[in-house]
Amino acid sequence: MRKTFGDLVAVDDVSFTIEAGETYGLLGPNGAGKTTTISMIAGILERDGGDVLISGRPHGTTSTWGKKRIGYVPQDLALYPDLSARENLRFFARLYALNRTEARTRIEEVLEIVGLTDRAKDPVKEYSGGMKRRLNIGVGLLHHPPLLILDEPTAGVDPQSRNAILESVAALAGEGVAVLYTTHYMEEAERLCDRIGIIDLGLIRAEGTRRELVALVGELDRISLTTDGTQAVPELERLPEVRKISSGEGHIEVMVEDARKTLTRILATVTEAGVVVRTVEVHEPNLESVFLHLTGKALRD
Repeated sequence: MRKTFGDLVAVDDVSFTIEAGETYGLLGPNGAGKTTTISMIAGILERDGGDVLISGRPHGTTSTWGKKRIGYVPQDLALYPDLSARENLRFFARLYALNRTEARTRIEEVLEIVGLTDRAKDPVKEYSGGMKRRLNIGVGLLHHPPLLILDEPTAGVDPQSRNAILESVAALAGEGVAVLYTTHYMEEAERLCDRIGIIDLGLIRAEGTRRELVALVGELDRISLTTDGTQAVPELERLPEVRKISSGEGHIEVMVEDARKTLTRILATVTEAGVVVRTVEVHEPNLESVFLHLTGKALRD
């Protein structure tokens, strides 16, 4: 996809796919092109070039077929505060042209998914910010969309509500929903997203799983051992998984590509050398370091 505003190239040939049941994180600093990209995918903004395909079929601003297959949950709440959660969902179900029987069943399913069944009769104006966010997600899910777009769904909510929202989003993968997720919280992306695209200045700078992105910038996992000796170092150096090793009195530090896969062998090698291991710490590089490396900015910049 491509989009320009005068001389400004806001989105420069951005391309990615999201499979059913997959959560794809689109991360980028402010002004990177995330909102423009999402608006084109949702059919809100006309593209200057490229295609958007929903279930293999072209989709654009005039595509009613495509828009029926997208659930779009914007940053700004789209709810009626004087209506209850159930009344809000009933109203939007009519907009989605669900028949009465289908709507009744789906509303109860959605209330369960977003954890609002017990408060379904209460006016939305009495809800906390997190509850409103969850209901907003529920509106986007009503019509069984194969693609759900969530634009910073946890912005401005308390930690407890935020966790409830993340649990609701995580449950969608089991329903086969493809989720496009943007956030300003790196830990959310690490927790939820199967794959991540890092966008900056309108370009996708890198794409992949957390492990793949970390590998792109050469980051390694670090295993730190507190021991009663260092005589295991020569044996550890012979292991093909070990990229670098350092040691001191009562301490061994091993650099590997995948600590989760190699930790058992590292510990077995140390123990076989007659070394007693007192403590073990595993440090995995996170997405924040990758993001800073690729964009030169923090996610919130």
